[in-house]
Amino acid sequence: KILFFHGFDAEKDLIGSLANMSTSERIKAIQKMPGTMKKKREIRNKVLKEITEKSRHRGTHLSCCTQCLQDTAVSFRRFGNTISEHFHLLRVWHKTLKIIGAEFGTSVLSYFIFLKWLLNFNIFSFLINFSFIAVPQFLAAEPNNLSFTGLELLTGAGYFQQTVLYYGFYTNATISKIKNGPSYNMQLAYIFTVGVHFVICFLILSFSMANSFTRNFVNPQAYSVNASKLLCTWDFNITNEKAVKLKQKNLSTQIKEHLTEVNREVVNFSVTQRIVRIGVHLLSWFASLGTAVAACAGVYFLSINNLELFVKGRNNDLESQAAMLVLPLVATLLNTFTPFFYSWLGRMERFQTPGQQIYVTIARNIILKISIVGILCYYWLNIVSASESQCWETLVGQDIYRLVLVDFIFCLLGSFFGEFLRRIIGTTVCVSLGQPEFDIGRNVLDLIYAQTLTWIGILFSPLLPGIQMIAFFIVFCVKKVSLMRNCQPPRKVWRTAQMTTSFMFLLFCPSFLGVLCVIGVTVWRLKPSEGCGPFRGLSSMYAAVSEWIHTLEHYTVSEWVVWIYHNLITSELFFFILSSIVLIITYLYWQIIQGRKTMTKLLRKQIINVTKDKMFLLEKLRRLQRANQNPSA
Repeated sequence: KILFFHGFDAEKDLIGSLANMSTSERIKAIQKMPGTMKKKREIRNKVLKEITEKSRHRGTHLSCCTQCLQDTAVSFRRFGNTISEHFHLLRVWHKTLKIIGAEFGTSVLSYFIFLKWLLNFNIFSFLINFSFIAVPQFLAAEPNNLSFTGLELLTGAGYFQQTVLYYGFYTNATISKIKNGPSYNMQLAYIFTVGVHFVICFLILSFSMANSFTRNFVNPQAYSVNASKLLCTWDFNITNEKAVKLKQKNLSTQIKEHLTEVNREVVNFSVTQRIVRIGVHLLSWFASLGTAVAACAGVYFLSINNLELFVKGRNNDLESQAAMLVLPLVATLLNTFTPFFYSWLGRMERFQTPGQQIYVTIARNIILKISIVGILCYYWLNIVSASESQCWETLVGQDIYRLVLVDFIFCLLGSFFGEFLRRIIGTTVCVSLGQPEFDIGRNVLDLIYAQTLTWIGILFSPLLPGIQMIAFFIVFCVKKVSLMRNCQPPRKVWRTAQMTTSFMFLLFCPSFLGVLCVIGVTVWRLKPSEGCGPFRGLSSMYAAVSEWIHTLEHYTVSEWVVWIYHNLITSELFFFILSSIVLIITYLYWQIIQGRKTMTKLLRKQIINVTKDKMFLLEKLRRLQRANQNPSA
């Protein structure tokens, strides 16, 4: 054990002993020292300096090559430590999330964690598409002859049609800048980049959902133990006064949430009250489903009329630009104002806990939003693809661009009108209303809706994740400011450890799996446009892969690729066996979960019984002590 003393001599001895340790032992020893992070960094830098000096003194006995390698290793290590010291400055979310969790609890915090996760997700998607699709196209791109007027930022048409933003601009040729040099097949790059992107997204979503499920459902006590929250979670290295107050608020909020869940009372209703409540629930669901059906019908008929306007054409450019925004405006208005009606229905139903109301509101909103997206996908894949448009893929990409942009604008307007003006009215005009609470269900569904549009649009607009990345960053900043200035903490404190898992599940099951179906139909079934895009002249986008495999059959070096394609990728038996294995693994994993839950319950019972026995023995000892002190009694 290393004893940490103040003073120059003690510090010099400490640095000398640390320098003689291995790298892993030295890191562990520094981590275990009591003291601030600043002091630990200073000691680590002094130790590295000491190691460098020792290596130089030993340099006379070492060869020049060995000395050079040691100096290089130490230099890289010091450079890595310097980078890690300054990397925390780039973590703009850490302090913000701590403040939100301390002031508003884990329910509101779960929304911002989910938003941050989606932002990182879109950064990854943008880097993949930009690197493997957009950058090669820049090398073969022709100059854009269209003029930029500024309206393109709203409509996505005009100048942007001849840029890498849309599918129609990409070439179907093999790009080669060096004669007899390596070439780049844009058809294969386009379809493989999109395919690998969705495979990686599937793996990331599955892993994140499984990790969150394990943390919050399988073994939640390992992350939120009652006694350890109170006795073992304080970080004694915190010395800053603001950090101490923030940590106190955070722990206080978490303990309140857990106590609220533990002390929750079950209200027993009479038979008449139950019948009335069931009737109110059924009526609310009938009203919400009827509203969703009416909204979908309106979007469908408007989209048909919208396509007719585009096919016929317009003489006035301003009128044509305005006509392009009608469909996204109506769809976004329905997605924006209908959830307020659903929130009112939730308040009328008077659920026992805020969690029940939020989950029911989320279910109704997801039905509305997924239904509207489904109607739009039917319109794009069955009507737009069969229209007389010269490049129907670019037309679909423009529609999705406008939907994403208008949804982003309404999200910002919702923060202003729904939270800022509501606070002004609640604090000046009608004081009884008070400040608004942050609507978690509505805001989360807005994120899932925006991410669903982005996934659908990746095939038709490869750089759409970059636009969504910027939008999510602005939304995070605006929502954070609006939350701090306009909203009040939830009136009922409640714990939402499982809410992040629910968000992941909603993003995966209706959203991502539905997008995979849309992409699958587009790639395998629909005929690409004849005059634009990398797949022009082919019967389907997937035909590019078939032609590539047919070419590889003439090369003996690529026989293994051809074998994999014919025996695995195009084999129904392989996918049947793979699906069976996945189902078996899922069943075994579920059995393990159930076994761990049973063991946890048994352990709890044993702990309770042992505690009762101890209390009984303590009570007996107290009685014996009293009897000894007062023998007459």
